[in-house]
Amino acid sequence: MSYDNLPLAIKMLTAGISASFADFMTFPLDTAKVRLQIQGETQALVQNGTISVLRTRQHGLASTIINMVRSEGGRSLYKGLSAGLQRQMCFASVRIGFYDNFKHFYTQLFSGNNPSGLNVGARIAAGLTTGGLAVCMAQPTDVVKVRMQAAKTVRYSSTIEAYKNIGKTEGFRGLWKGTLPNIGRNAIVNVSEIVCYDLIKDTILYYRLMNDAVPLHLTSGLIAGFCTTVVASPIDVIKTRYMNSPKGQYNSAIDCAIRMGMQEGAKAFYKGFIPSFCRLVSWNVVMWVTYEQMKILAAKHF
Repeated sequence: MSYDNLPLAIKMLTAGISASFADFMTFPLDTAKVRLQIQGETQALVQNGTISVLRTRQHGLASTIINMVRSEGGRSLYKGLSAGLQRQMCFASVRIGFYDNFKHFYTQLFSGNNPSGLNVGARIAAGLTTGGLAVCMAQPTDVVKVRMQAAKTVRYSSTIEAYKNIGKTEGFRGLWKGTLPNIGRNAIVNVSEIVCYDLIKDTILYYRLMNDAVPLHLTSGLIAGFCTTVVASPIDVIKTRYMNSPKGQYNSAIDCAIRMGMQEGAKAFYKGFIPSFCRLVSWNVVMWVTYEQMKILAAKHF
């Protein structure tokens, strides 16, 4: 069954709702990932005129979650959830909801009226376009989400207060901090996630290995989640560090990446890989299965 004829608004709504549901289900893993990614950041302590450099203690996924629950309570695992849901309703509705339309546009642009094959180039172009466009619209929600997840104490009383505080203390640029690396990150994520899912699903259908049903969506989501984690983890770590940093700590995202590599080594770029893997695989499975089912439901009414 084809869903290309669904109204764009319906595609955007179903994508946003599906992504929000997936975010809610996997949010503790995302919070643990953020905490692991900021481990190892150097902190300066000034005492009696002497500057000492402190490093945070290193933890794994299980110990990070346990320590958060013990010291901050179970609700700490859902810090920044409201900002996360706001982000998905803005972000996913664009990058996923617009994907089919841009894929069709690029297919016609590249192949004319006689498209054939998998049209990988058109899919990649669509993924890059919608990923970058989504970031331009949803960046402030991402900044607030990261700030709230990274804080071990109550940093902001609410997302509204966070938007106001960041805007007041850091200006307009504060809410759009890390936009360029985030555009790069999400363009890559979009290609490795959406395009990978799209290609795997269509290939399996082409060779008639599975029917277009939940097992196919689950399998495609699993593979897409793995590919996304491997490709996007280094950029994700840089994005998290840079967004969470106080004003003046890094000159740019590139400066952040260079200092990370020099101070902590190459492994720093894959900090939080296990929770990222668990989160992205589970997120993709929940999101794609939900999205496909919602499209089926929508197709019956539109």
